[in-house]
Amino acid sequence: MPPWGAAFALILAVLALLRLLSPRLRGPWGRAVGEGTLPGAQDRDDEEADGGAPGDQFSDRSEPLPGGCSLVCKPSALAQCLLRALRRSAALEPGPRSWLSGPHLQTLCHFVLPVAPGPELAREYLQLADDGLVALDWVVGPCVRGRRITSAGGLPAVLLVIPNAWGRLTRNVLGLCLLALERGYYPVIFHRRGHHGCPLVSPRLQPFGDPSDLKEAVTYIRFRHPAAPLFAVSEGSGSALLLSYLGECGSSSYVTGAACISPVLRCREWFETGLPWPYERGFLIHQKIALSRYATALEDTVDTSRLFRSRSLREFEEALFCHTKSFPISWDTYWDRNDPLRDVDEAAVPVLCICSADDPVCGPPDHTLTTELFHSNPYFFLLLSRHGGHCGFLRQEPLPAWSHEVILESFRALTEFFRMEERMKGLSRHRASFLGGRRRGGALQRREVASSSNLEEIFSWKRSYTR
Repeated sequence: MPPWGAAFALILAVLALLRLLSPRLRGPWGRAVGEGTLPGAQDRDDEEADGGAPGDQFSDRSEPLPGGCSLVCKPSALAQCLLRALRRSAALEPGPRSWLSGPHLQTLCHFVLPVAPGPELAREYLQLADDGLVALDWVVGPCVRGRRITSAGGLPAVLLVIPNAWGRLTRNVLGLCLLALERGYYPVIFHRRGHHGCPLVSPRLQPFGDPSDLKEAVTYIRFRHPAAPLFAVSEGSGSALLLSYLGECGSSSYVTGAACISPVLRCREWFETGLPWPYERGFLIHQKIALSRYATALEDTVDTSRLFRSRSLREFEEALFCHTKSFPISWDTYWDRNDPLRDVDEAAVPVLCICSADDPVCGPPDHTLTTELFHSNPYFFLLLSRHGGHCGFLRQEPLPAWSHEVILESFRALTEFFRMEERMKGLSRHRASFLGGRRRGGALQRREVASSSNLEEIFSWKRSYTR
């Protein structure tokens, strides 16, 4: 058996063991990792299409969807449009249960299994204002016949994809890019400094929720495709970067619509509480390996010995961005600057968040999702499902993850909604200008009569004066 085959068999054995132990594997939230949040959820796991909401505190103001999902949002015309699109979606229809239905299997297959042959990528390096580098991977193939154009002007819409904060390019990200390419989008993957082969040319990494590098990348994308609509999708912990960008830029973000797959919303509590030990150790080791190649370059700004001795994600984040040698800051100050929801009230773009009630990384929704955000903000929509793990939402092969289908369908519904809104505004403006022209015409005629009589009086007075 080749080495990769042995590794694959070992991974499958670990996944099977985790599936057996999943009721006993408990996380820091006080319940079994991947356990549902509804009372009696263990007895209703097979009732996928019962229409009930997956979370107690969300069920009072949520709309039922196929497959046991629910949509939590503030009532509006846009919400009704999205709700109609989701209820028609075939991706949410319940299908046959597979061996990938467990939350740990959904999550680990997403992060651990080797990446299958993915799309053809063309990389560009973008030099930033401080001489740092970020990478943009444009998806250029494989070419698909019969691609559907997603915008009214005939130009393919650009889909900006932001991977997780650890820099790992997962199977689902590449699957999303392939599906988007087939549906007529032009996908591009954003890689942070030092992530996924992007060189770290300056001793500065991107903090968890600092969107300054993303702003320059979006500016460059707009320069390359000025007339194309721009959509954005983030995965897992990478959602903090996208939400920070949308909040800081507001109506100037150039983004038509956005989606977050298994977003981490309460990031500080997420770091402080910690993850279940397999995920905490896995993400921590992955980051240490990725930064080990830059240990010498980071010695002048970071205490590398403390960094690589860290035993938790919080210790790692503090050593990398708080306890620096040049500008040390406190943990509180760091999150005042990097909380992804710090400017969420300024966001002016529809954002669809897809979350699962059995997410073993983020935890149960009643502890990790901000209820008031979706109940009060008309731009934020929560699609909550019973199953899916963390960034999983897998179906039987060769079908793509159902979250990808839902995201692209929601973007299509947004495009149609905004197109109808522009058409209605155009008609109302045309009618207003027509009626205003008629009113202005009558006023001008009356004004001309009045002005002519005045001129006659003035003229006769001048003539009498000259005599």
